[in-house]
Amino acid sequence: MRFASRKAGQIICKLSKAAVQCAEIPLGGAAHMIESISAITLGTHDMARAVHFYRSLGFELLYGGEAAAFTSFRAGTGYLNLTAQPEDKRWSWWGRVIFYVADVDETYAQARAAGWQPSTTPRDAEWGERYFHLTDPDGHELSFARPLS
Repeated sequence: MRFASRKAGQIICKLSKAAVQCAEIPLGGAAHMIESISAITLGTHDMARAVHFYRSLGFELLYGGEAAAFTSFRAGTGYLNLTAQPEDKRWSWWGRVIFYVADVDETYAQARAAGWQPSTTPRDAEWGERYFHLTDPDGHELSFARPLS
């Protein structure tokens, strides 16, 4: 497939009666290949409260803890980190972190049993996932999801 004067990183597709062929224009070598997100780091004003919240949802504590300035949890093959922030440090809504879980309804029930109030109930989305949203004590929106089969 010829790339002509296309920009690096674009995906070009050709449609024929038999198939769709797609190719990505190279970005300039393996050094530019992004393989995955390793970690997400969120700020917290109260590390003890945040650690309790994430542990109650089943996150495995790897480093730090309630009195630490930095804490790390396992999140599948990646990590969820928390970093202590001074009380005057404020943030506004920036998006959400989406965690894939084995069973959305079970995770929802676990969150409710721990006393948390998800902002949505589990539902099937038109884009092919079952999910619910929950806001952590520092205001970070989280989504717990699973692809529909």
